[in-house]
Amino acid sequence: MRCPMGTQESAEVLLAYGACKLDAETTAALEKHMETCPACRESARGLRSAWEALDAFEAPPVSPDFDRNLYRRIAREVSWWDLLVRPFRAFPVRQGLPMAAAAGVMLLAGVMLYRPAAPPPPPPDAVQAVVEELRPDQVENALDDMEMLREFSHAMRPDAVEAKKM
Repeated sequence: MRCPMGTQESAEVLLAYGACKLDAETTAALEKHMETCPACRESARGLRSAWEALDAFEAPPVSPDFDRNLYRRIAREVSWWDLLVRPFRAFPVRQGLPMAAAAGVMLLAGVMLYRPAAPPPPPPDAVQAVVEELRPDQVENALDDMEMLREFSHAMRPDAVEAKKM
């Protein structure tokens, strides 16, 4: 048997051994392995003692008024919404509503002043010419790029024709 401490899948064998849930054949093989492996022996001993402690544990009895106390405590708990809204409850609506409206109007005015209306379009009979300034090296680079793309497309065409024939 391989050492169960080496892999995760085999480590589950040690857990099953500690819970006494292994079949007799696997238990015998693991006990034979533990005679030579101190790490597995120590791990199995710790797991056995943990299971024995859990088996010996007895939960205290539940009090008769447990449910009533639990529901009372739940009723006392405050929801997250109440915690969020609580600071604003003291702020009366009669005072808050006009202040909120004034803040909204000021915000709208700020947006309108920050982004003024677009200028009116030019009359249709006006002709405008746009002249761009290009440097000679920009034109040369663009022509070189176009030449490279043309050579690339010519090189790719014979392969595309062969692919369509197949």
